[in-house]
Amino acid sequence: MALKYQRILLKISGEALGGEKGMGFDEPTMDAICGGVKKAHELGVQIGIVVGGGNFWRGRSSGKMERTLADKIGMLATVMNALAVSDKLEQLGVPTEVFTSITMPQVAQPFTRKDALRAMDEGKIAVFGGGTGNPFFSTDTATALRAVEVSADVMFKATMVDGVYDKDPHKYPDAKKYDTLTFTKVLEDQLAVMDGTAATLCRDNKLPILVFDLADPDNIARAVQGENVGTLVYEG
Repeated sequence: MALKYQRILLKISGEALGGEKGMGFDEPTMDAICGGVKKAHELGVQIGIVVGGGNFWRGRSSGKMERTLADKIGMLATVMNALAVSDKLEQLGVPTEVFTSITMPQVAQPFTRKDALRAMDEGKIAVFGGGTGNPFFSTDTATALRAVEVSADVMFKATMVDGVYDKDPHKYPDAKKYDTLTFTKVLEDQLAVMDGTAATLCRDNKLPILVFDLADPDNIARAVQGENVGTLVYEG
């Protein structure tokens, strides 16, 4: 089957790497997720990945800590996850290159658009750590930013639900799932897809987002081929 997307930017939450506990690293879960990424990579699509840091640290639950400091700790958590995802992919035979938004040359090279595109053109998966490098911005916003910077065709947001609903499907049995959605509706109705900064950035740059369930990692490859998985958010 032909590819619907040639270059994607995949967001994986930190909690997803922690398995059922949502903390630290769960090896079987990471094997499954990275195995799904490998299947998509083998189809020939260029892939960039941004990983969250919630399995180690969440700035908004850091108590009385000063916000910018809490966010810096969160950025470091995403770098740890980027290294772990890179290593797992390498174990599976998938070449990777890690980039950080914060300069730490002993850990990974700093992000530049040119180097990221070069890595993907070489067939490597580019793994981005450190978020945007600035406090007050989520890793959703970092994913949208990197996607726009590397001219990705789409942003994939892999979550623990199978798409976007009008209300929390875990709390309300009558919650309605959307197959397609506009960014304007996401912002106006304050739907729990991503933060407003990320949604606005995607809308303004005409970058579609596909929200789908990572419980089945094969959804990544299915989505790349254009199969109907999740909810597509775009501005017509």
